[in-house]
Amino acid sequence: MTDILTLPEKAETEIAEMEESEIVEEIEALEPVEEAARIEEQPETEVEVAAPRLSIIPLGGYLEIGKNMTAIRYGKKILCIDCGLMFPEDEMLGVDLVIPDVSFLVENAGDVLGICLTHGHEDHIGALPYVLRQIETPVWGTRLTLGLVQNKLSEHHLDDVELHPVTPGDTVEIGPFRVEFIRVTHSIPESVSLAIHTPEGILVHSSDFKFDQTPVDGKTSDISRFARLGDEGVLVLLTDSTNVEKPGFTPSERMVGATFGEVFKSAGGRIIVSTFASNIHRVQQVLDVACRYGRKVAFAGRSMAQNVEIASQLGNLRIPEDTRISLDHIKRYDPSEIVIMSTGSQGEPLSSLTRMATDEHKQVKIIPGDTVIISATPIPGNEDLVMRTINHLFRRGANVIYDKIAPVHVSGHGNQEDLKLLVNLVRPQYIIPTHGEHRHVAQYIRMVEEMGIAPERIFKLDIGDVLEMDPEYGPMIVDKVTAGNILVDGIGVGDVSDVVLRDRLHLAQDGVFIVTVSIDKETGELLAGPEIISRGFIYMDASEELIEEARLKIQEELETLSTEEAIEWTAVKQDVRRVVGKFLYERTHRRPMVMPVIMEV
Repeated sequence: MTDILTLPEKAETEIAEMEESEIVEEIEALEPVEEAARIEEQPETEVEVAAPRLSIIPLGGYLEIGKNMTAIRYGKKILCIDCGLMFPEDEMLGVDLVIPDVSFLVENAGDVLGICLTHGHEDHIGALPYVLRQIETPVWGTRLTLGLVQNKLSEHHLDDVELHPVTPGDTVEIGPFRVEFIRVTHSIPESVSLAIHTPEGILVHSSDFKFDQTPVDGKTSDISRFARLGDEGVLVLLTDSTNVEKPGFTPSERMVGATFGEVFKSAGGRIIVSTFASNIHRVQQVLDVACRYGRKVAFAGRSMAQNVEIASQLGNLRIPEDTRISLDHIKRYDPSEIVIMSTGSQGEPLSSLTRMATDEHKQVKIIPGDTVIISATPIPGNEDLVMRTINHLFRRGANVIYDKIAPVHVSGHGNQEDLKLLVNLVRPQYIIPTHGEHRHVAQYIRMVEEMGIAPERIFKLDIGDVLEMDPEYGPMIVDKVTAGNILVDGIGVGDVSDVVLRDRLHLAQDGVFIVTVSIDKETGELLAGPEIISRGFIYMDASEELIEEARLKIQEELETLSTEEAIEWTAVKQDVRRVVGKFLYERTHRRPMVMPVIMEV
């Protein structure tokens, strides 16, 4: 029976006087009201929560070569692949490095689970010191990769980063992701592709790879694992596309070793070999051939010496006994007994080889009879620098061997047949070409379509795109996050804007024209000047007439200043800049940067 306290309020005496039958009638009359109250008190039906979605978000390395970085998001949790830099383009005057804009990661820092690295090249690890200042997150990579990373972090005084070494073949659990590290061959040891197992399916990230059947270290790509992943079912393949324009398979690294043998056999003087400091396999072949012909090897260039030290300590580089010597000791030996391994294969102005070519290196001077091997191909944009270095070397009497005249370099990236083989092994539902410019991606799409891949299964992503894997409708670009370039200039990170670059380009093209005057701030009277300084525009001693005319134009403009009201000095500067700029263009058809300096006295 319902508690009597639920009845309408009555005086206790009235309730006591009521007959039992009357009480029952009162209770029955109240039951519908109580039922309604019970219904109102029931909890509301829970709103159905949307299932987590899997998203792929490029932050760098898509439709460009360099600064590789990809974010994989499931629900809110984010796992990053690589964190690389890019070297500046020609118009980025004074810029040292370009790194990815990671604003998206900073905004979601609490959900970033970590960064998995594929190998130790700069375009895959170089931005880590800058990014790890902004977000604290652990890093996974092979031992050599983390050895190179640790060296970078120490230089930036980042000694508390959580580093997790892995071996190719290992699998690690990172939040909702199970990450598998798969051995592939590249131009640096311990390179891996990644198989990322998610609740929505498997993502395979190829990284940089080729299928070298005779690698220097004897460790071939794990082709069988790619095939088994294909049997399990791969949702998305994110694949290298750099060498898609080249037919066939990429030649083996051992081909370069055979060329070295021929050159070392016939060279009578010193041999100088320039290659990428990270190309440990190439360094190993030079050491082996030098030992065979009884030559000592010295290393020139800070990065070369550091990488050799790290790789040898970790067992990735075998230095034959009594082969390595200090660069300071090369004069103790006959030139025919010496090999020098140097940085500078891209003609970098401050590299060891470039300083040798311009006779600015303190320890090595190019002499007639030297043989110089440039064991690399120029990165697009570096062709002029490399050719300039080669010309300087020839001018000093060296015999220069480079890729156009001998097979002294092979790529670490797969050609068309390597790329096709990976697709056929993995058999993905969807393909996303990475690590290539627009032309590479276009060629890759054309190639896989010829293999029978339907266009709707291929996605061309730009940095910042959010590709969401919808279980019902398939992948679709649903959003765009902040992404782009952050410019590093000296110790400044991100403080060089497009405006600064435009000013630098302006200065480089037409120079600067500085006008200095002293004006009475009360009367507007010209007290001194105009004094004119030109830098990068004209040679002043030979242009006295032009300078004098410019002074007169400035004086005429300043004589119009009104003293009846307060002088607006910003407007005065703008007027001087306009008058001088117009005059100089009429006389020279050039537009130097005009900088008025007005001193109020």
